[in-house]
Amino acid sequence: MKRIITLTVQDRSGVLNRVTGLLQRRQFNISSISVGPTETEGVSKMTLVVEVEDDQRLEQVTKQLNKQIDVLKVSDITDKAIVARELALIKVASGSQLRSEINGLIDPFRAIIVDVCKESITVQVTGKPDKIDALIELLRPFGIKEIARTGLTAFLRGHQPQVNESATYSLIK
Repeated sequence: MKRIITLTVQDRSGVLNRVTGLLQRRQFNISSISVGPTETEGVSKMTLVVEVEDDQRLEQVTKQLNKQIDVLKVSDITDKAIVARELALIKVASGSQLRSEINGLIDPFRAIIVDVCKESITVQVTGKPDKIDALIELLRPFGIKEIARTGLTAFLRGHQPQVNESATYSLIK
């Protein structure tokens, strides 16, 4: 089962390597990972999408992540009300005669064309991963030359009670 795990970490060299190394040693497959700064200077947020066989292994890895020195907070937000988005750039083979057709296809997805050249166009789309997957499948018959995806980034919607596992281990208020 896929799980979305967020980590609040110190923004220091080697933190990403230690987190991914821990997951690798436990044989967890990371489907996507995104990292970026937060509103607090020196603190970053990681969003991991991992494949987990059962709840016991999930609890085990959550506890082990919490023991990492630079990890401030770990939360499994999969079953919570969350805001989750991903960005994708899709380069599609396109002559001038196909551009209007492609533009009509991408419009319902609120995607935009960010680059046009003689033999291709680049489309930018943001949203949930299934939305991006659906657009990619619609564009596939035109000939996709290249795809770049950011990976999922997410956090809890509005005000929600703290996730049980992380409230005990959190170093930030």
